[in-house]
Amino acid sequence: MARKLDQTDRAILRILQKQGTPSQRELAEKVGLSQNACWRRLNALREDGVIAHDTVRLNASALGLTLTVFVLMRTRHHSREWFETFRKVVGSIPNIVDFYRIAGEYDYLLKVVACDMNDFDRVYQQIISKVELDAITSYMTMETLADNRDLPV
Repeated sequence: MARKLDQTDRAILRILQKQGTPSQRELAEKVGLSQNACWRRLNALREDGVIAHDTVRLNASALGLTLTVFVLMRTRHHSREWFETFRKVVGSIPNIVDFYRIAGEYDYLLKVVACDMNDFDRVYQQIISKVELDAITSYMTMETLADNRDLPV
């Protein structure tokens, strides 16, 4: 980040996280700036990488994706070549919505959304048929208490 965020920048970011795509006029009014000044700040926040994407949050349940599974994976392979293959396989499966390399007993954590257990098993089979792994354990969620929370700005 090239510059320190001030209170106005933080206000803009909080509004964008809650509302997504307010009009320039509405955003400028809410933070007490002219439209031009607000537009310049938005562009600076994008250029600095603070705003990474303009997206819309979708309701997984409304799309029939009612099963969320967290999958922990361990491997014996830690070469760049193995990792690139693993990243390519995981990245090609749309049901895997988050993917992390982690520290601890396991090496990777995936968040998978699926319609049901059969749909999750299809994802699981895709992974294990293409990548050699040492251990896998999966945790099915029973209830979502908080998901896609806003970042604290």
